[in-house]
Amino acid sequence: MAFLWILSCLAFAGAAYGCGSPDISPVISGYSRIVNGEEAVPHSWPWQVSLQDSTGFHFCGGSLINENWVVTAAHCNVRTSHRVVLGEHDRSSNSENIQVKTVGKVFKHPRYNGFTINNDILLIKLASPAQLNTHVSPVCLAETGDNFPGGMKCVTSGWGLTRYNAPDTPALLQQASLPLLTNEQCSRYWGNKITNLMICAGAAGASSCMGDSGGPLVCQKGGVWTLVGIVSWGSGTCTPTSPGVYARVTELRSWVDQILAAN
Repeated sequence: MAFLWILSCLAFAGAAYGCGSPDISPVISGYSRIVNGEEAVPHSWPWQVSLQDSTGFHFCGGSLINENWVVTAAHCNVRTSHRVVLGEHDRSSNSENIQVKTVGKVFKHPRYNGFTINNDILLIKLASPAQLNTHVSPVCLAETGDNFPGGMKCVTSGWGLTRYNAPDTPALLQQASLPLLTNEQCSRYWGNKITNLMICAGAAGASSCMGDSGGPLVCQKGGVWTLVGIVSWGSGTCTPTSPGVYARVTELRSWVDQILAAN
């Protein structure tokens, strides 16, 4: 019972801050793509984090799920020497009121497989809690039993490359509206690489690209933005005609709950 009580407290704590409800509303103009770029409304995805090395190089995205925890992809290989930047929009600006957090602990999924890219999820416990405000607030997590059907429009965001051979990642946070695919549809592109631990989106002139890894794929459920996927893998040239592949949060939610409850 104690475990359930802890989880209900976690759920309540999240509700108090209103997960998935940005103070600044996003504006999504249909199907654009991060490859080609549509700038996000500044701070309209307040759970978006930038994972950076000690030099300030952005290597992956992530999502704040409560004041102490960030979720990203296992293949980002986060270490305690890395830093988590919250509340950022323009990475070239020094005037933004960002929060730079050190990594307290890293929990990589024990069954992550770098060959199949199954279980591509990693949790970061921040060394000190994030201060929740207009620019920094958590995303809701998809529940184990949730269903997000093919064709549903969702949004991914990140500072990943705007074309696969670009010399550098963009300064401004980009977003793309993407349709979900069923895994059956996705397997037409990727064959037996697609497993039930993955969810696909795109192939409609939109794509995530290098540097977006670990970042969010969010869908609206009951009026709040819910983390459905974690940017995982896709075309090596980020071609917008093949779907991007994301870690499927509904299948990984129970592991997340276990780690949060035990730590």
